[in-house]
Amino acid sequence: MGSDLPPPAAAELCFENLNGSCVKISYSPGIRLILYIVFCFGSWLAVFGNLLVIISILHFKQLHSPTNLLIASLACADFLVGVTVMPFSAVRAVEGCWYFGESYCKFHTCFDGSFCFASMFHLGFISLDRYIAVSDPLLYPTRFTTSVSGICISFSWLFSIVYSFTLYGTGANEAGLEELVSALTCVGGCQAAVNQSWVLVNFLLFSIPTLVMIIVYSKIFFIAKQQARKMESMSNKTVGSSDSYKDRVARRERKAARTLGIAVIAFLVSWLPYFIDSIIDAFVGFITPTYIFEIIAWVSYYNSAMNPLIYALFYPWFRKAMKLIITGQVLRENSSTMNLFSV
Repeated sequence: MGSDLPPPAAAELCFENLNGSCVKISYSPGIRLILYIVFCFGSWLAVFGNLLVIISILHFKQLHSPTNLLIASLACADFLVGVTVMPFSAVRAVEGCWYFGESYCKFHTCFDGSFCFASMFHLGFISLDRYIAVSDPLLYPTRFTTSVSGICISFSWLFSIVYSFTLYGTGANEAGLEELVSALTCVGGCQAAVNQSWVLVNFLLFSIPTLVMIIVYSKIFFIAKQQARKMESMSNKTVGSSDSYKDRVARRERKAARTLGIAVIAFLVSWLPYFIDSIIDAFVGFITPTYIFEIIAWVSYYNSAMNPLIYALFYPWFRKAMKLIITGQVLRENSSTMNLFSV
């Protein structure tokens, strides 16, 4: 007796005319639209938000400080994530397919690793910078100079780029996983598998600056608490002008340290699940479902869009600079010398 049930629909492939094509993800039109809006908004915010940070710091002379140069370089890494990584990952996440060629798949992975590690090292150096500023604010300008900031920036970029392109560009990350990679590979896919040895190295490179940040910011808040108690105890006493100036400087440096501390916490919350999942996957046979991986990856990508929001919330000078840039007032003559710290 024949069945009246319709035959099951054939799975839609990424490339219908190619053998071994990956299977395309089938989302309803509404879900696809929501996902594209979420991902495109993150990409847009990472690009234009960080571009505002870069322009602000480079244009306004008042912001030309060693700390702000580090922040501008960090914003550059986040900007490049928004340009070279997030848009392509958005299509991969929604469609389940990689339409941008095998060569750019490898570059995409290299860019992802390079800018991730660059962000980590920048944040580590920023935390050390803030520790010096808070612990000895009067001597800080002579200890953390523009030259020192330049060395930190150079190391962060050079090490991250050389390491990531060497690891992913040569395929060293897949050594020993050839059979598994061959079994999981399909036309239209772009996922990098990292073997157990290299995933531990990656986690170590993540852990070192992370521990530095946690230890340094713990010391910063301890010092800030001591300074606050000292100023409170002296509030009813006559204080000399030099002490009063020192208190003002210390207060400003503590506020900057708190703001950058929030940026560090946001980074850790965003990237820790990704590195933990990478270790688990490497040791249990890459069992993380694709949609779980994409969620974890996009939580980490969204970190590139968060820093400009943090600066906008806590830095009045950034809000003022942003307004001047958006309204085109930066095109006026001598706009670079405008006072961003005035009320």
